Amino acid sequence: MANLLQYLDAREALDGAATFAPRLVAAVLILLAFWVFFRVTRRGIRLALGRSGVHEYLVRLLVDDIYRVVLLVFAIVMAAEQLGFNVGAALTGLGIAGVALGFAAQDSIANVIAGFLIFIDKPFEVGDWVSVSENYGRVTEITLRSTRIRTPKNTFVVIPNKQIIDQVLVNHTKNGRTRVDVPVGIAYKEYIPQARAALLEAVRDLEGVSKEPAPDVVVGALGSSSVDMKLRVWVEDPSHEQPVFFAVMEASKLALDTAGIQIPYHHLQLFLEDVDERVWGKMAGLQAEGGRQ
Repeated sequence: MANLLQYLDAREALDGAATFAPRLVAAVLILLAFWVFFRVTRRGIRLALGRSGVHEYLVRLLVDDIYRVVLLVFAIVMAAEQLGFNVGAALTGLGIAGVALGFAAQDSIANVIAGFLIFIDKPFEVGDWVSVSENYGRVTEITLRSTRIRTPKNTFVVIPNKQIIDQVLVNHTKNGRTRVDVPVGIAYKEYIPQARAALLEAVRDLEGVSKEPAPDVVVGALGSSSVDMKLRVWVEDPSHEQPVFFAVMEASKLALDTAGIQIPYHHLQLFLEDVDERVWGKMAGLQAEGGRQ
């Protein structure tokens, strides 16, 4: 009897193995087919995206990560169905978990979407000098979640991509040479052409200032206590903007001092008209008392 039971158990095991083996082979073949399909199509997709101007980082992300994972998920689902697993229930559970995760990670998802827009629109690239809000520096890395820049102070700033998309961004590198505007104020009594000549002479041979286009000086505004002028110079390398600005500012001050041209500070002039004689008399009396003390 015991031998008969052992024989029946072994027979059932063999029958089960014979039934399961084709399913296992089919599952393995499906995984292998998807792997071969990925290897064959990956190169063509990378070339197509590269020719269309998509950033190399985004190409790697789309092909080596997202495309590969999507194919892998399909392969696992189809292989699991061959092995008899209830894939529908598992996908339903994953869908509910995905919705909950999406609500919990709204900011991260927004940054990722903004990262895709940056890679597609290309407002800047690695190596460009940019200004975002109060941050100015050279772009060192662009990821889907954030953009990293290195400032002239050698600090490392990480800016979420959503913040970059939502704010005004200035790319100092996109169009080549850039102009630096240095504000300079002179007193109203000074002669503008004389000040212009002194300022242009000060920056004529200044290091970092481009010869073409030539520097120029314009009157930007008539301020409350000064004639507000702008000394405008061009630089070839955007990384020299700040050093050139500081150098031009110092050279301007020294040039105006040498020419005897006054740089006024903010002040208030008070004019008195039709003042009663009794007021002047009292003021004279107060001055006299103050002198005796």
